[in-house]
Amino acid sequence: MPTGATFRFLSRQLAVLGAAAVLAGTAAAALPQRGGTLTLIGAEPPALISLTNITVGARDISAKVTEGLLRFDDDFVARPLLATRWTVSADGKRYTFTLRQGVKWHDGQPFGAADVAYSIQELKRLNPRARSTFANVERVETPDAHTAVIVLSAPAPYLLRTLSASESPIVPKHVYERGETAVAQNASAPIGTGPFRFKQWVRGSYAEFERNPDYWDSGKPYLDRIIYRFSADPAAIAAALETGAADFSTAVSLADIARLKKNPKLQAQALPSNYLNNIAAVEFNLGNEFFAQAPVRRAVAHAINIELLNKVAYHQYAQPLASPIPATLAPFHDPALKGYAHDIAAANALLDQAGFKRGSDGRRFAVTLDYFPTPTLKQVAEYVKAALSRVGIHVTVRSQDLGGFVQRVYTRRDFDFEINGVGALFDPTVGVQRLYASRDAGKGIPFVNAAGYRNAEVDALLAQAAVEPDEAKRVAQFRQFQKIVMHELPLLPLVAVPRGNVWNQRVQGLLQGVEGSAGSFGEAWLAPAAR
Repeated sequence: MPTGATFRFLSRQLAVLGAAAVLAGTAAAALPQRGGTLTLIGAEPPALISLTNITVGARDISAKVTEGLLRFDDDFVARPLLATRWTVSADGKRYTFTLRQGVKWHDGQPFGAADVAYSIQELKRLNPRARSTFANVERVETPDAHTAVIVLSAPAPYLLRTLSASESPIVPKHVYERGETAVAQNASAPIGTGPFRFKQWVRGSYAEFERNPDYWDSGKPYLDRIIYRFSADPAAIAAALETGAADFSTAVSLADIARLKKNPKLQAQALPSNYLNNIAAVEFNLGNEFFAQAPVRRAVAHAINIELLNKVAYHQYAQPLASPIPATLAPFHDPALKGYAHDIAAANALLDQAGFKRGSDGRRFAVTLDYFPTPTLKQVAEYVKAALSRVGIHVTVRSQDLGGFVQRVYTRRDFDFEINGVGALFDPTVGVQRLYASRDAGKGIPFVNAAGYRNAEVDALLAQAAVEPDEAKRVAQFRQFQKIVMHELPLLPLVAVPRGNVWNQRVQGLLQGVEGSAGSFGEAWLAPAAR
């Protein structure tokens, strides 16, 4: 029999071995598991690739199949994707990319510099945002199959941030050169270089993507397939997550977030996208006889209680704004701006001074309010109507479908003021400039300067910031811009809009970097189900 000392020694050794076994088991459980199907649920997009379609649904799906030159970590630092190295010339006009070798398109053809050159040119020609972001692109040189050089007419300090998979997808030149039929087919059955290959799209029901066995990043993706189930019904989306019929959604109603947070099987959050930076705003038609006057616009701002609006429409998950450049776009955001305080007395005084006295019925004037057609923005519009009634402005809320809204606001300019949702995006030049620059005002371009605002000093500041390579100077330019537009107020920023993201606890490695749900999901995996 062992002595007492020997027994104690053996006991300690067994304890150490037991602890090591537990730690090893824990470590093993934390390692990515291969296999399984990730099911997502949300509204059906009009296309499965974001070359020409910039809706959120199209962007999210596109990035699983197609890739960009770069990806971005949580701090917005550029990381390699289809490009492995890149350099920028001292004058900011030449971006040289060394491309990843051995990459194949899903149809087996090799990826190369010709695909990059073609894609950048097509984005500039056809993509609603890239027309602006790539405006300075003169050409793309391809000195060899693995080098692409983007040559600019003027610096574009935001350029690298545009080169993500969802914003600037690289598409196969050999497919698109076959003609319009092939182009249309690729929008609904895309061929890419990404971790997942398109399998089928059953319109009105679901789209399915399978693991790319020839993916250049060996061992990834971990999932066997991704299925996107289509539903625009918030109740159905929440129910699918609660029952396990779906694993993830970015389209959960904010009204359901608090309840879903209590579900031990789910993770739920309501946060803005740091890449899209969507904001809700009031846009005034400066051609309207009432809103042409800045004091009237400031009176509207004072009449709106942002905290109450946040509670009514966003369940207090939104972030109030005092600038069109949200705080997530630091350092360009000006934290010194405090916005317009809720002050009914100040609103009434401004309206009186503008010459719009109350009539015998208590009304000063009547206007019509349109809104971008979503349930949340309808709630915002109804709140604004109620708020302005307190200062004698009678508001009629008008609804229409998306096509009707775009035609009315941007093509016919037949509106008084409207509530809109717009993306401030990943750089103010890309997302915010279009809302104020006079260059395209009144040209009927959707989501561009709805107010019809024209200010020479603002135009100059925006033009300077668009080509300024010195970040400190850009910061100063954008902060001066914010002071001017928040005083003149052609657009009243309301809140930074959160997205309702909910996923099953089994889902791991899902939201990587600032791109979030518009990432590749190549690192996503499913932990074993609890027994």
